[in-house]
Amino acid sequence: MLSHIWLVPFFPMVGFLINGLLGIRFRRSWIYVIAVSAIGLSFIASIVLFVELLKVAPEARHFEDVLFNWVVAGKFKTHVAFLIDPLSIVMALVVTGVSFMIHIYSGGYMEDDPGFRRFFVYLNLFVFSMLLLVLANNFLLMFVGWEGVGLCSYLLIGFWFEKDSASNAGKKAFVVNRIGDFGFVIGLFLIVATLSQHGIWSLDFDVVFKNAHIFGTTTVTAITLLLFIGAIGKSAQIPLYVWLPDAMEGPTPVSSLIHAATMVTAGVYMVARCNALYSMAPISLEVVAVIGALTAFYSATIALVNNDFKRILAYSTISQLGYMFMGVGVGAYSAGIFHLMTHAFFKGLLFLAAGCVMHAMAGELNIWKMGGLKKFMPITFWTYLMATLAICGIPGFSGFFSKDEILWQSFYRGHIVVWLLGTIAAGLTAFYMFRLTFVAFFGEPRMDEELKHHLHEAPKVMTYPMIVLAIASVVGGYIGVPKVLGGMNRFEKFFEPVVTAASQGTVHTVANASASLEFLMMGVSVVAALVGIFIAYLFYIKNPELPVRLANGMKGLYTLLYNKYFVDEFYNSVFVQGAKDFATFLWQKVDIGIVDAIVNGVASFVEWSGGVMRRLQTGYVQTYAFSILAGGVIVFMYFFWESLF
Repeated sequence: MLSHIWLVPFFPMVGFLINGLLGIRFRRSWIYVIAVSAIGLSFIASIVLFVELLKVAPEARHFEDVLFNWVVAGKFKTHVAFLIDPLSIVMALVVTGVSFMIHIYSGGYMEDDPGFRRFFVYLNLFVFSMLLLVLANNFLLMFVGWEGVGLCSYLLIGFWFEKDSASNAGKKAFVVNRIGDFGFVIGLFLIVATLSQHGIWSLDFDVVFKNAHIFGTTTVTAITLLLFIGAIGKSAQIPLYVWLPDAMEGPTPVSSLIHAATMVTAGVYMVARCNALYSMAPISLEVVAVIGALTAFYSATIALVNNDFKRILAYSTISQLGYMFMGVGVGAYSAGIFHLMTHAFFKGLLFLAAGCVMHAMAGELNIWKMGGLKKFMPITFWTYLMATLAICGIPGFSGFFSKDEILWQSFYRGHIVVWLLGTIAAGLTAFYMFRLTFVAFFGEPRMDEELKHHLHEAPKVMTYPMIVLAIASVVGGYIGVPKVLGGMNRFEKFFEPVVTAASQGTVHTVANASASLEFLMMGVSVVAALVGIFIAYLFYIKNPELPVRLANGMKGLYTLLYNKYFVDEFYNSVFVQGAKDFATFLWQKVDIGIVDAIVNGVASFVEWSGGVMRRLQTGYVQTYAFSILAGGVIVFMYFFWESLF
């Protein structure tokens, strides 16, 4: 099976082709079965590969499946080939497993949508592109998947393109990602340009990382920073995060897929995959960690006062992605990927729960128009609560193990500011998640009576996948229980072969850390979460008037947070409107004033000269005879004059 890695991305591609080319003739049930089966088979193939990989010695867990030559240009050569190692198999399992649950759920959510077939076609293509990205054995093929998920995000975010808000959100996501991708491409060019000077014409990961010593410190820093610009765009970090909240305009299963299993995790995966390069560039690692910490804190502050169910979850995704970059940025690559995995479980579930709420509330997303949903939607509430406890880092849930590992690694490795921002963000996360929980699910119902009478639990096709993800949100972290809690951190041990020799020293510097210090840091992060939950309880259950008084007393800060620091307005006025103004200047001053003026001037000159020449063509024979005679006289006089002198 290890020689058939191609089967994992093959099945979603087949589902995309069948429904895309022939699905117009199929019933909806057939389209649904084909799309879900394609992802299910891909998930099964990933499980089989994982089992086969476990049978191999840890140091030999690296297999490549070369299909055919792809690009041959002079000395440069690359091929379509797939790679299975601990990192790629974890990503494949997360992508296919969570996507499988989302596909099943989508059958109920999109049941009556006129774009049912188109939705599942796009969804299969999305999963295929993400699998291409994480299984590719070279940068060029990874970039195809990288651009593929960008294209699919545009198609799915703007799925309901009849709405201006949806089509604009799709365009915004596409444009912002192109900005990041520009940096990524320049980074690839720099890799090729540097290696080619030493006769190496390949973008295969093995070749690039094996020859990483060729890059000087300045070059490898430039390469890693350029690649990270791509990650900033794809994984929605400061300053290119602005597309992700607007992505909520797409169908909720799309939000779940983008935020949990695909696209936004691509940047984290890329940094972890390139750990050989990043470990040679301390400045780049520091940039990754600081950007991650700032993003984790910054986006959490925006979520504190947001009132849109899905957008609160969107800002929490940006914050959690910041945690992942904190992990890989401090050199704890396994911790970053571990949090990526646990986050996929609970964030996928949170968005599916949001979809159930929308399903029951006729599309309503304002949490202040909800209330009391707990008794109307018990399955949605309890599964949602499991995910909320996980994202808050409550002990016993998956998010506790992965988030604590990142904070602990950050502190012990000396990144105190990063740790502090991460710890504060943990408290803020607990506050805004339980603010959402208390306002939407507790208290008295605040919706109108007609809607209240129609409140109901989602159908089983939607609740069963949520139950599965709820179980994963609880038990998913136990494969990474740290030694201080009596575990072996099996996830880190499994991940070790991916971390190259250049990174080994960075990864294992905490081996002799004090257990008491680790317990202390663990306690600090748990206390931060509990304090956040307690304040949310105090504000929205015990004394609901308190947050109103606080907002009125700190109106400036509240306005700043409520308007998301006015970043969108700043971008619109400086970049969007600036680009429009510059384009207008080019149109009016350069295009019309210079280019058109030259073209029109040439035309006017030709017209004028033609008018002058036309006067010589009178049509009278005597005029022509006179002209010939005059010309002859002039020629005769010329030669006569020449003979005299």
